[in-house]
Amino acid sequence: MTLPTPRITTIFWDIGGVLLTNGWDREQRAGVVARYGLDATDFAERHKLAAPELELGRMDLEAYLAQTVFCTPRDFSPDTFREAMHQQSQPHPETLALARGLAGRYRQYSLNNEGRDLNAYRVATFELDAFLLGFFTSCYLGMMKPSPTIYRTALDLAGVRPEQAVMIDDRAQNAEAARAVGMHAVKYESAEQLRSELEALGVV
Repeated sequence: MTLPTPRITTIFWDIGGVLLTNGWDREQRAGVVARYGLDATDFAERHKLAAPELELGRMDLEAYLAQTVFCTPRDFSPDTFREAMHQQSQPHPETLALARGLAGRYRQYSLNNEGRDLNAYRVATFELDAFLLGFFTSCYLGMMKPSPTIYRTALDLAGVRPEQAVMIDDRAQNAEAARAVGMHAVKYESAEQLRSELEALGVV
C-alpha cells in the first residue's frame, strides 16, 4: 500500500535574491565601494574576515563598519555609508505578491543569512512581518546556511516535519542542503518559475 504524500503546510523563504534583491552581496558591495572611492582590494579582505561574524550575530553593523570602512579617516560619516547600504535593498514585487497571497493558507517563515541591522531594516521597510510568522535568521540563531543544523533548528522551532516544508532559495547549495535534511526545495529563478514549481508540489 502506497502512503499518501504528506501535504506541505509550511514555507521557508530566503529573503535576499528571492523576496528582495540581495542586501549586501558582491554586486551591492562593489557599487557602494566604488561610489565612496574605497580601496576595493583592502575592503574585500576586511569584509571577508568580518562578514561571518556580522551574519552570525557576533558583531553589530557599527563594529563591522569600523573594521571594514572606518579603519582610516573618511570624509563621510558611518550614517551616510549605512544609508547607502540600505538603499541597495529593492523589492521583487511579483514574488512578494505571491508570498502575500499564500498567507493564511500556509505557515510562512524566513530562513536566511543576514546581519541583525540589515535584516531588521529589510523586515520593517518591506513589511515582511505582514505575512512571515517569524524570522529564522543567521544573526538570531548563530548558525548559517548551508549548515544542516540551521534547517533542522528552523523545522524544530516551527514545529513541522521536513516532508511538510518547502525551502525557497536562490542558491543551489542552500536548496540542496534543505533537501538533504528531508525538506522539499525550490531553487528560485523567477516568480513565474516559482509559482509553477510550487503548484507541482501542491502549493496553490
